[in-house]
Amino acid sequence: MTTFRVTYATLSADNEDLHTAYEEGLATAKDWLGAELTGFVGGKPLSGQDTFTITSPGDAALTLCTVHSATAAEVDSAVRVAADAVPAWSGRPWQERVEILLRAADLISERSNELAALMSMEVGKNRLEALGDVEESADLIRYYCRQFSANDGFVQPMERLSDQERTTSVLRPYGVWGVISPFNFPMALAAGPAGGALVAGNTVVLKPSPQGTFTAVKLYECLQDAGLPGDALQLIPGGDEVGRALVANPGVDGLTFTGSFQVGMEIYRSFPTPYPKPVVCEMGGKNPAIVSAKADLPTAIAGIARSAFGFSGQKCSACSRVYVERGVYDEFVAGLAARANELKVGDPTERDVFVGPVVNDESVARFKDAAAHAASVGQVVAGGAVIEGRYVQPTVVTGLPAGDRLLTDELFVPFIAVQPVDSLDEAIELANATELGLTAGFFSADDSEVDAFLDRIEAGVVYVNRAAGATTGAWPGVQPFGGWKGSGSSGKAGGGLYYVQQFLREQSRTVVAR
Repeated sequence: MTTFRVTYATLSADNEDLHTAYEEGLATAKDWLGAELTGFVGGKPLSGQDTFTITSPGDAALTLCTVHSATAAEVDSAVRVAADAVPAWSGRPWQERVEILLRAADLISERSNELAALMSMEVGKNRLEALGDVEESADLIRYYCRQFSANDGFVQPMERLSDQERTTSVLRPYGVWGVISPFNFPMALAAGPAGGALVAGNTVVLKPSPQGTFTAVKLYECLQDAGLPGDALQLIPGGDEVGRALVANPGVDGLTFTGSFQVGMEIYRSFPTPYPKPVVCEMGGKNPAIVSAKADLPTAIAGIARSAFGFSGQKCSACSRVYVERGVYDEFVAGLAARANELKVGDPTERDVFVGPVVNDESVARFKDAAAHAASVGQVVAGGAVIEGRYVQPTVVTGLPAGDRLLTDELFVPFIAVQPVDSLDEAIELANATELGLTAGFFSADDSEVDAFLDRIEAGVVYVNRAAGATTGAWPGVQPFGGWKGSGSSGKAGGGLYYVQQFLREQSRTVVAR
């Protein structure tokens, strides 16, 4: 069978091999359903007594698994075991760590279809999105391994003051690294930070989102099957109480968190005690796109619709507001509304579905509130209704008052607001008028306008004229993904040239020959 490589740049699933392979993976994943899952410490399953059940967001009657939540004592044990394992894991030659992590990446790719099908059932991603999430996980790990190899393990000679003196800069791991991963990228945003921390020589304690635990267990299996020592990665499932226990444990030397601004800032303020410790937070976005009068409108409509409605808008990088020059405003709104109405909503494991369910009832309530508010103060030009259960319509709204909460609050549903502007200056000013600054997009055929946008936009990741996604990206393992302002107050949460170094600290070594 021909291998079909899926990333977030893949625009179409019009490939029979892809569908055949996915459906074979779906059959395998369905055989896993009903499992009783635990976490793992030191390679051994935990015995936590409290359990929670994971059901599919689109079908509450479909039970995926039952999970034993880690206890407070098991969280403490996980950190102790991870700490005890640091000398052996960090003491391995970095080439051995790279070899193990690369094997894990290959196993993820080999198992991509069943992993993606499980993800579709667990969090509601359609085929293309789920396959992209899985392959992104492998790509991120591979990239961090390449970074280690390209930099010779981050050991660099420095200048000498004399022939007898040798000075070397060495990047060394912190020790125990905690990873708290979200539901919306249940594999990529677990595998990415965990892989980066591990290849750097840290040991890891991973706390996945409850709705994402099944995927995390399968990631754990890939790492173990690749030869990762059982004590190098601990998996502690559970809810907020488990996350709080991990953050509060003084034995955790560094932490990566992906989630809401409110929780991220609480962690950012409370974690680095009793002395400064690294905390990497990615905390959402209210991501704008700007459409110039000189834009190619079909490209703009395609890119913005994909970023607004992909995975039902449940991405920190989703496009949720658009500023359009008046000369093309009406045409753009009509085109975007038509595109929203065309998208198929339904079971994300089905071939032609683009928009799956939102993840929980709170999301449905947030969608209904936003749609009702938009109808009362502006106009709903597409969507606006709950279809049934957790399936909601892709929604386009216009005519909101300046500063309206729908233009400032992150909604995490398939909902986008379009506003007219009189100039590019006005559009950039409005785009920057938010406490968040994760991603942004721009559409124009004018190079001077593109330069102005790139020079002035306040966002960590920006795209220009991209039909594959106005604000959402494709990771070939090299894409930085970090926010400005409130979207990422300490570092990046995805990838790029400087990501793996965040899991390391510098030691300058000067040795004088005797």
